[in-house]
Amino acid sequence: MTNEKLKFTKADKNNNSIEFVVAKILCNNGLTVSTAESCTGGLVASKLISYPGISEVFKEGAVTYSNEAKIKRLGVSELTLENFGAVSYETAMEMVQGIAREADTDVSIATTGIAGPGGGSVEKPVGLVYIGIKVKDKTIVKKFEFNGSREEVRNKATFSALEMLEKELEMFK
Repeated sequence: MTNEKLKFTKADKNNNSIEFVVAKILCNNGLTVSTAESCTGGLVASKLISYPGISEVFKEGAVTYSNEAKIKRLGVSELTLENFGAVSYETAMEMVQGIAREADTDVSIATTGIAGPGGGSVEKPVGLVYIGIKVKDKTIVKKFEFNGSREEVRNKATFSALEMLEKELEMFK
């Protein structure tokens, strides 16, 4: 787990957006994709779906905002939620693995965090986000701490998820 600084940059030399680059890699390689989102509320899926032709590979996007949804839809363990909370490395790991399993996809993305303005604590402040990425058999989860309004936190988390995925898809370019 590392804290990552956000860099809003274009994803390629042709000035294409990060979602365009990621979606193109997925489509060109026939990699199926699914998302499980909490704090981003479907923004990651929305960005990917904006790419023409994504319907060939985008299988499912789940907004699992409540703990109940995380348990029922993704198979997140009640013990994980009790011991670590919804906003944790462990929950993000179970979310990303759960959506990949349930949707039967090559690639999956999961987000869980505290977008604010309320809901934070000393241990888990507003802006804390965990993002999970699974590409084939490799799964990673990273911790981020974003500043800004609720919408800024959600947008930064969305961008960071796509940026993480783009890095993990390097081998497919």
